[in-house]
This record gives sequence, structure tokens and C-alpha cells, in this order.
Amino acid sequence: MQNINSIKLSELYDSYFQKSYLFVMSYVHNKQAAEDIASDSIMKLFESIKDKNVENVEAFLFTILKNSSLDYLRKQAIRDRTHNIVLNNQTRELDFRISTLEECNPTFLFSKDIQQIIDETLATVSTKSKRVFEMSRYEHLSNKDIAAKLNLSVKSIEFHITKVLSLLRTNLKDYLP
Repeated sequence: MQNINSIKLSELYDSYFQKSYLFVMSYVHNKQAAEDIASDSIMKLFESIKDKNVENVEAFLFTILKNSSLDYLRKQAIRDRTHNIVLNNQTRELDFRISTLEECNPTFLFSKDIQQIIDETLATVSTKSKRVFEMSRYEHLSNKDIAAKLNLSVKSIEFHITKVLSLLRTNLKDYLP
């Protein structure tokens, strides 16, 4: 190479780019970043040669390459850590939403509404129909036992229960699957 102070940027680039690129690529593992770092480092070397006396050009260039590669890798590490933190937060938040939804029981959400509709519906039927329904559903008595207690036929008990259930189906249509 000629006098170091009279060297052209294109000569530096031709002489050192490939070697610089391969050196940087072996550490950063990113083609575009390696090209950018190698090019920028050669530019820094060129600027430094113009301003001061550089005795060992290659050593100086590789120091620039090393420092630039370290800067890139440190920034990449920060980006990766930040990305992982954000990803972990998103994962935790998603897990929370999933568990909350899994624990959600629509029966509990609407139980007051449903009970109110049942009470209002029972208030509209005859006293006998209401009593038969309550004995069947709340006291868990068989139709035969209700018939014996109220001195009615089993068919009459079935009629009262069917009548109340039909009204409840109509009034609870929005809550039934």
C-alpha cells in the first residue's frame, strides 16, 4: 500500500471490506448488520487516517470493528431482553384472561336474574300450580307423593307441573341453551 495519508477511501474499501465483513459476521450473525458495521468502520478508519497518524492500519481497523460489533451485540441483547420481558408480560396477561374466562360461570352471573324470572312466573300461576311445582322441584317429591299429599290424581299433578314448566321455558328463553 502507498503512503497511508494519501490513501483513498475506495482503496481502503477494496483492501479491507471482505476481511472486515467476515470478521464482523462471525460475531453478529446478521448479514445486513455485518455489512453496515464493516462499511462504517472503514469510513471511521478513513476519517482517522486523515486526522492523525495511524501506524498499524489493520490493528486500528479491527479495534473499530470489535468495538462496533460489541455495541451492536449489546444493543441486540437489550432488545432481546426487552422483547422477552414484553413477551412474558403478554403471556402472563393472556394466561390471566384465559384462567378468568375458564372460571367464569354464566350460571352465577345470571342466577339472580333467573331466580327473579322464576319468582315472577310462579306469582302468575294459580296457588295450586305453584304449590305442586314447588313440591316437585324444591322439595324433590315424586308426582305420586305430591298427589297423595294434596289429594289429587297423578295426571293432575303432571298437568300443573307441565303448565308451569311451559311458562318458565317461555320466560327463560334467553337463558336456556
